Amino acid sequence: MGFQIQVKYYNTYVLKRLAVSSIQDRNWYIEEARIRGGYNNVQTGLSPRAFLVSENNAQETLSNSIIYSGIFNSRTGINQSNQFPSGQDITRTVDPSKGSIQKLYAEDTNLTIFQERKVNRALIDKDAIYTQEGVPVQTTSNVVIGAITPYAGEFGISTNPESFAVYGYRKYFTDATQGSVLRLSQDGLTEISNYGMYDFFRDQLGSLSSGKAIGGYDIHNKCYTLSLQPASAAIASEILSFDENIKGWTSRYSYLPSNMFSIQNNFYSTTTSDEKANNPSVTIGDIYEHYSTNVNRANFYKTQYVSQVKSVFNANPSLVKTFQTINYEGAPNWSMTSFVTNEDQANSVDVFSMPLTLADMENSLLKNEFKQKEDKYFANLVNTSAFTQGEVVFGKSISGVKGFFATVLLEATNTAVSGTNELFAISTNYKESSY
Repeated sequence: MGFQIQVKYYNTYVLKRLAVSSIQDRNWYIEEARIRGGYNNVQTGLSPRAFLVSENNAQETLSNSIIYSGIFNSRTGINQSNQFPSGQDITRTVDPSKGSIQKLYAEDTNLTIFQERKVNRALIDKDAIYTQEGVPVQTTSNVVIGAITPYAGEFGISTNPESFAVYGYRKYFTDATQGSVLRLSQDGLTEISNYGMYDFFRDQLGSLSSGKAIGGYDIHNKCYTLSLQPASAAIASEILSFDENIKGWTSRYSYLPSNMFSIQNNFYSTTTSDEKANNPSVTIGDIYEHYSTNVNRANFYKTQYVSQVKSVFNANPSLVKTFQTINYEGAPNWSMTSFVTNEDQANSVDVFSMPLTLADMENSLLKNEFKQKEDKYFANLVNTSAFTQGEVVFGKSISGVKGFFATVLLEATNTAVSGTNELFAISTNYKESSY
C-alpha cells in the first residue's frame, strides 16, 4: 500500500526509516539530492559538471607528504573543507630519507613538522623569497603551505610524538634514536639532556624500544615532565622534570601516568593499568590533580610515598677523606637514611627534636639525631662498617667515614598538607684521612 509523507525541505530525498514500528513515527533519513545541492533551496540546478576519474583509486599512504583542502569561510558560511582539487598544487613533501611525519604543530603563521629524524618549519599563508645573498624574506601569499625549511641539527622525534609538550615559544620532545631530550625555541634546537644527564638518557632512551616517552608541561612548577616507560617489564620506568630557571633536571617522581597536561594553572595526569596493579582502588584513566591541598604531600594515585633527596659529595676526588659531620639547612623534619662511601657507611641520623626539660636534654645527648645551631642542623657521622686489617681503632669507635666520595640520602618525615619540608642545602665537613 502506498503512502505519502510531507517534508518541510526542498532538494531532499527520503531514503529509509530508522524504525519499522509505524509510518507515522517520522524517524526517516533525509538527505540532499546531491553533494552541494543547496540544502533547503527553492530549486535544484542540475547543470553539467566535470569529473576526474582516477584509474588508480586504491588507498595510498604518503608518510612524508602533507595535503590541505579548501577552507571554511565563517563569514560567508561557505565550507570547502571537503574539497581536494587534484588539479591544484595542494601537496607538500618533506625529505623521505628523514623518516615519516610523526607530528604537526601549528603556531600563528608557522607549522612545525616533526619527522623521525628531522624537524622542519613550514610557512602558512605566506611564502619566502630570497635575495641575491640567499637571505630569505617573508612575504604574504595566497599559498596555504609555503616553503618548508629544516632546522639545523640531525634530530627528530623518532616514533614518540607523545613526548611533545609546549609552553610559550618553547617546545620539548625526545629523540630516542639519538638518545636525546630536546628543546625547540627561538635559538633553534638544544639538547637539554646534556645538562648533567647525558649518560642517563642515552641508556634509558636506548632501551625504550617500543615503549612510550610521555611528556607534559607542569604549569605549576614551570618545568617539563617526562615519563619513560619501556615496553619490557624488566626495565624500570622513570619520570623526571626539567627546570628552565636552573637549566637542569631537578626531580624524580614515583607515579606512572598515561597522559600529562596543564589547564588553568593546574597540572593533571591520568592513571595507567600499572598503577591499578599497585593499588586496586585506582581506576584506569582517572584524572589526578597534582599539588592538591586535599591529599597529603608525596601522595600519588592514592598511594603514599616518601620524599627523598640524594646528594653526592665529591670534592677533591683523588683525596682519601674522612667525612666527620653531616649538615643541612631547612625544616627540622629531615632524617638521614644512609651515608655511604666507596669504603664505609655511617649510622642513620634521626630528625631534630627540641628538648624541653633537663632530662630530655640529657637523653638527647645519647641520641644520634640532628642538633640545631644557628638555624642549621648538624650531626656527627658514626662509622658502622666492620673493621679492616691494619686499623688501630675500628668499627663504631671510629668518628667519621672514610672514602673518596660519599652519597647521602635524606628523607622527609612530615607529609601533612599543612607541613613544610623545605631543604635548601646539604653539606659535610671532612679532613684528609690519616690512613
